[in-house]
Formats: sequence, C-alpha cells, structure tokens
Amino acid sequence: MSSDEILYEVRDNIGRVTFNRPEARNAFTFDMYPRLGQICANVPEDGSVRAIIMTGAGDKAFGSGTDMTQFRGFDKPEDAWAYEDRLDDVMVQIERCQVPTIAAINGACTGGGAAIAALCDIRLASPNLKFGFPIARTLGNCISANNLRRFSQVIGVNRLREIVLSARLIGADEALASGLVSEVAESHEALLTRAEELALRIASHAPLTLRATKEGLRRISESAAVEDRDLIALCYMSEDFKEGMEAFLAKRKPNWKGK
Repeated sequence: MSSDEILYEVRDNIGRVTFNRPEARNAFTFDMYPRLGQICANVPEDGSVRAIIMTGAGDKAFGSGTDMTQFRGFDKPEDAWAYEDRLDDVMVQIERCQVPTIAAINGACTGGGAAIAALCDIRLASPNLKFGFPIARTLGNCISANNLRRFSQVIGVNRLREIVLSARLIGADEALASGLVSEVAESHEALLTRAEELALRIASHAPLTLRATKEGLRRISESAAVEDRDLIALCYMSEDFKEGMEAFLAKRKPNWKGK
C-alpha cells in the first residue's frame, strides 16, 4: 500500500483518518482495509486519542468501495473467502474500537465505504450524500451474512433488502429521516467543521463511560455467525462477477446471465 493512501494524524486528542485516493473516488485497495483496522485496534490507552473522525479526500466521495481492478486475480473460492474474511476482520476492529468513531460523509459512500461508515458510531453527511450497496447492477458479488447482519442493525432489514435488491442509493434527506445519519451539514466545509466540533465535545466526556457504552451495545447486537461460504463462492466464482467487473471498468452495461 502506498503510504499516503490512508492518512492518519492526531491533534487535540482527536484521530483523523482520511481515505486519500480522490482520483479514484477513494476506492479502497486491498491493503487499505487492514491499515484502517490497525488504526482502530491500536488506539492508545493513555487518553491521547479520545475520538476518531473518518472522511474522504476531495469533494466527491467518502469511499466508493473496493477498487475493482483488485478482483481480477480471483480464480478460486478461497480468493473470495479470504477477501470477505479480511473485510470481516476490519469490520470487527471498527466495531471494537475503544473510542467513539465519527464518519463525516461527503458524496459517494458505497460498497466498502458504506460498510465502514455504517459501523462508525455517529454518521454526519453533506447534502450530496449517495449511500448504498449497488453491487446488483455493478459487480455481481455479494455481501457476507455477517455484514448483512451488521448493516441491517443500522438501517433496518427491510430497507437494507430493498436498497440492495434495487441497487439504488440513499440521498441525504432519506438518510436523515431514517436515522442513518444524525445530521446533514450545509456543505462539505460545514460537515468537516461539525465533525470536529462533535469529536471535541465527545473527547471531553468520561472515557470509560464511552467505552462501556460502545462495548455494551456491541454485545447486545451480536449474534452467532452465519454460514455463507456457499453464497460467497456462488457470486465471486460466477461468469456474472467477471462480466460485472469488466463492464464496470469499461464503463458499459453488464450482460447478466445468472451463471
């Protein structure tokens, strides 16, 4: 991973994560996911970091999912399972981060970017938010069962089912009305300012209260793991997945065959 694909700095007890591939709408390379996980898992226990803000570089995207060129080497089910396991590890690390996490979402927030934002404790957005998992019309892969469980707890199982099946994206007004985001700022600049204000306010509160609240909520939402290896292999090993990837990269409509 290039050292500047994820930027991280700590200032005034606030950690600031920036997904820094604006030329690719902040699409994630495979190496960016574990780097984010490491940041969340290795928060110092000395109080030097009291909250973390996550945002995307530029003014077009928080994060637009995994860079599709990364999938071209997939040729066996183990490749897909390893990828989903890697994502699951990162989602666990975000969930278990000991300090509150704030997603400052500007523009596109899709696929892996939407997954990361969904697992932050608080989500703020700008008016140009576009949130969702449009894989049914773009790539033809699937969301793991564990992540379906996680996301359904954020936006509700019925809404999640509808947006994944229809491959539509949620705008700022709907996100606010549904509770997906708690605030919509007037602009990108106002969004970043508000995220800073909120992080500083949170940083002034009792750290153990915050940690216990986060962990308690995580525990009551957790359920037994669901077996989904067959579903992952079904999608990632299909002709449709290869067609979706190549069609997306070629900027053409995919020709789905259901096999």
